[in-house]
Amino acid sequence: MTGFAGDVDEKPWKWSKESLFWSPALRGAKCLICPNECIIKEGRSGLCRNRVNYSGKIYSIAYGNPCSINIDPVEKKPLNHFLPGSKIFSVGMAGCNLACMNCQNATISQVSPKETRNYDLMPDKLIAETIASKCPSIAYTYTEPITSYEYTFVSAKLARQEGIKNVIVTAGYINEEPLRNLCKYIDAANVDLKSFSNNIYRKLCAGALDPVLNSLKIMNKLGVWLEITNLVIPGWTDNPDMIKRMCKWLAENGLSNAPLHFCRFHPDHKLTHLSSTPIGILTQAREIALSAGIKYVYIGNVSVLDSENTYCPRCHTMVVERKGYSILQKNIENGACKKCGEKIAGVWE
Repeated sequence: MTGFAGDVDEKPWKWSKESLFWSPALRGAKCLICPNECIIKEGRSGLCRNRVNYSGKIYSIAYGNPCSINIDPVEKKPLNHFLPGSKIFSVGMAGCNLACMNCQNATISQVSPKETRNYDLMPDKLIAETIASKCPSIAYTYTEPITSYEYTFVSAKLARQEGIKNVIVTAGYINEEPLRNLCKYIDAANVDLKSFSNNIYRKLCAGALDPVLNSLKIMNKLGVWLEITNLVIPGWTDNPDMIKRMCKWLAENGLSNAPLHFCRFHPDHKLTHLSSTPIGILTQAREIALSAGIKYVYIGNVSVLDSENTYCPRCHTMVVERKGYSILQKNIENGACKKCGEKIAGVWE
């Protein structure tokens, strides 16, 4: 795949770092971070807009210059089974390796870091700010942390040394070697599984399904706590048979304990002509998932009765009661249901 045609400066700027995964190519340099594997000509950038070719080498220009910083509830990621009720220091860089038609953050995901208003926050300063804010974890989020791989990797490594947990909110569109390398320091991930159709992935996101499924299997095998988001878009990802196939695959591949979040679509970016997802389709998707053996299924972006609470899969007692991003009560002790002792999958402390 050829690189994006945008010109870059002749020399690396302050927020540049040589890529950890690239190789020389006949007509430039080949980025090996994600399945796009852009061959980037001298002075040009890849499709993600933040990986560039300077003097025959690939550099990230999203290193220490996030365009979005905030302290969020961890439930906003969404993560319902990872340190519930805690705050998470959230940071995002400009750029993305996909081009989703429904993207709610297109103003920062579909541009270069040189086109956004950025903060000066090198990895050591990020860790210091996280400690000062008393957040137990960092989320690399808002856009795609894979495209700012070096910043995510170095920051996560430093955070681990300080006892801070690391979370990536990602589409999981990454090659196996860099993923395995990153997972050494990642504690949890929410993976946006955008569809269970390769054709829809191509049309909706300019991506592919199989690399994401492979990422899910790898992260699960390496012990990263996983939660999965599926945005239900009318006319695109709302087919009950496709949802059933997706849930069957998750259950058959050891992911029945991974919480599944069916999120309501709201018109945005290039899909403003569509309507919001009907509530009935979301509840139907949840029923399909539960029937397929997925133990923890939630509905997001809208309040639906009981759909945001966590229930024990054995005795069906409510073990976590939520209202929006707030925890009203927890009936979990030592990671298990207080009533019957069933282990509730997650990271609770």
